[in-house]
Amino acid sequence: MVKGHFSDQLIWRQPLLGEVSRVPAELRDWLLDSGSLTQRLQQASDGQLSVEVLSQSVQLPRFSERRALGLAPRRVALIREVLLFGRGVPWVYARSVIPMQTLTGRLRKLRHLDNRPLGALLFSDPTMSREALEWACIPADKSSSLNSNLPPYNQPIWGRRSVFKLSDKPLLVCEMFLPGFKPDEQAIK
Repeated sequence: MVKGHFSDQLIWRQPLLGEVSRVPAELRDWLLDSGSLTQRLQQASDGQLSVEVLSQSVQLPRFSERRALGLAPRRVALIREVLLFGRGVPWVYARSVIPMQTLTGRLRKLRHLDNRPLGALLFSDPTMSREALEWACIPADKSSSLNSNLPPYNQPIWGRRSVFKLSDKPLLVCEMFLPGFKPDEQAIK
């Protein structure tokens, strides 16, 4: 476990009506939408959505990830970290945690996504189910803990995560909206 990583510092919670007002208005709909983020980003970017893989390796998930997935302490998973770019601007940092027992049978293909978005595969699978969304906020002074490949940001970073199941096999997807995520402003330009 990487000490001090954002996912172990955050309190992930299901959105409650009274607390939703804390979320910036321009992000509320994005954070609470249970549909395909990939599809929405494709539309918002006028089809100019791309994926950059920051890392992909087998490692121990962090405590909060293990808890969300119900994994035993020493169970490893395939952890994939990517940036989703809209119109060339980094919009979303995503971290997927796929337990090794999920990567069997027909789901072995999840090991070889390359620069394809995971969301497109998830939402096209007829066996897909999704558990409740949780959200959290990284304070500006902690944003450098998001990923060592990203610069520190001077504003809070809001994100969401949920456990998906494909053929009853779980995986966790966390999506953090970066400060450059301003699809409405960029569409006007």
